[in-house]
Amino acid sequence: MNEQPPNIIVDVQTSYLADQSVPDLNRYVFAYTVTIRNQGAVPAKLLSRHWIITDARGRTQEVRGMGVVGEQPHIKPGEGFQYTSGTVLETPVGSMEGTYQMITDGGDAFDATIPAFTLSTPRSLH
Repeated sequence: MNEQPPNIIVDVQTSYLADQSVPDLNRYVFAYTVTIRNQGAVPAKLLSRHWIITDARGRTQEVRGMGVVGEQPHIKPGEGFQYTSGTVLETPVGSMEGTYQMITDGGDAFDATIPAFTLSTPRSLH
């Protein structure tokens, strides 16, 4: 079956969690809220995720896992799914990017790109 490739749009909003961070111990905690929208014509299910997290010193960690926040959302055309998660860095600035591994109802697997975004404490970027 030749379906149109899904059009999955990923948008991310970030925030610095000062109350959970301890800068003197190089612990900077960030929350990020991801909105995944299906702007294509076919439903798709998010199976797994692959994140690349980089701190200001260039240290990278990769995170892979099933679903997001314990779910594998099935997203119909015109619908979206939103969740909030978090990460800890050893520097006040870093970045994240990655992919969601997804599959259409017709069985076509594809990756949805998570564009790179910046994590930063207030006033750390000019």
